[in-house]
Amino acid sequence: ADVFQSREEDDRKVRRREKNRVAAQRSRKKQTQKADKLHEEYESLEQENTSLKREIGKLTDEMKHLSEVLKDHEKICPLLHCTMNFVTIPRPDALASCLPR
Repeated sequence: ADVFQSREEDDRKVRRREKNRVAAQRSRKKQTQKADKLHEEYESLEQENTSLKREIGKLTDEMKHLSEVLKDHEKICPLLHCTMNFVTIPRPDALASCLPR
């Protein structure tokens, strides 16, 4: 009876060890998948960040250009030189001379 009981315990240990090995394998696989997913997400965010920085650069350049254009226009704009502009309605001919043709 003693031999039978020890064999049964051995079988249980082997089964437990196997179950534990499979669980550890599954856990490692899950961790690897999680790390892979995080890496992909990181790469994607890096690309988006680069793209947004590029867009900021373009928009900053455009803003500088438009500020220069506005500054140049202000020098010659009859509407901006008239002190009465805030009180009276600007004349259509003065407005037409400011608009691009």
